[in-house]
Amino acid sequence: MLSYAFQVLNEQGYKNIATEQFNNTAELMAAILAKGIAVQIKRGLGKEYILQTEPLSAIRGKIDIAESVKTQTMLKKQMICTYDEFSVNGTMNRIIKSTVELLLRSDISKARKKELRKLMVYFGDVESIDLYTVNWNIQHNRNNQTYRLLISICYLVVKGLLQTNSDGSTRLMDFIDEQHMCRLYEKFILEYYRKEYPEITANASQITWQLDDGIGAMLPVMQTDIMLTYKEKVLIIDAKYYTHTTQSQFDTHTLHSGNLYQIFTYVKNKEIELSAQPHEVSGMLLYAKTDEAVLPNNSYKMSGNIISVKTLDLDCDFSEIANQLNKIVESHFGIEARC
Repeated sequence: MLSYAFQVLNEQGYKNIATEQFNNTAELMAAILAKGIAVQIKRGLGKEYILQTEPLSAIRGKIDIAESVKTQTMLKKQMICTYDEFSVNGTMNRIIKSTVELLLRSDISKARKKELRKLMVYFGDVESIDLYTVNWNIQHNRNNQTYRLLISICYLVVKGLLQTNSDGSTRLMDFIDEQHMCRLYEKFILEYYRKEYPEITANASQITWQLDDGIGAMLPVMQTDIMLTYKEKVLIIDAKYYTHTTQSQFDTHTLHSGNLYQIFTYVKNKEIELSAQPHEVSGMLLYAKTDEAVLPNNSYKMSGNIISVKTLDLDCDFSEIANQLNKIVESHFGIEARC
């Protein structure tokens, strides 16, 4: 799923990851980081201006008179100075180094650990950081754009894979929390169809509200997860990754009403948008399959449109996952499923 969700892995330096075998998630994360760090080192480690405050014999930056008097540095012919230093010891490099140190304590191969240790030689001037206190809301710009994937992987390792044991030690887990897994699940499905079905237009486009008077103040944005378009047919997929795929009351299972209302709204507004041309709009709620006894597998015809509810079994070989996704395309667009 990661290899599809992060299409940047197909860039030079990442391609051979797809041919490697990984025993666990930590091994995959370590491999991606190793490739990415190696590429970044060739480009040069990013630098930031970091505020430094220290006693100096030669004046630099701003002098802190009050602190100099308080610490009596003048007796040593020094003054407390505050200045900006252009250094590799920036936040992103510190996050990468600390994440690698975490992976080095995990269950990955000796060869992978050796590879990571060699790369860490270039991080000699970079300090570690407490990963539990990191503010992950990092702004990427033209100068640090190459760090985007690396920081994303570090985030998955720290937020999704790290668990503290009762004895205070740490270990890597093989799951990601529901919120972040949901985003990964959506991205995976979208990128799968983009890559495997180039004849289909696959995107996560917005749908415009079809208003009678044109007044749309305060209306929320209709942002689809996946919209597949092939000739005159459109399939809008809302990908859902929940612990429970249905809601239950008094042993009666029903679909999540909010999800159904949402996909119906998407479909009907898209239907009106395309009314001036030949079209066929359908919608689908695609849940990740759970181990529940009752799972949705229904199709409904609502006001002329097909709304279906399906589950995608992720607990199987990837060839079977692909087969399930291929059947969706085959049934809606008549395109022969990929082998």
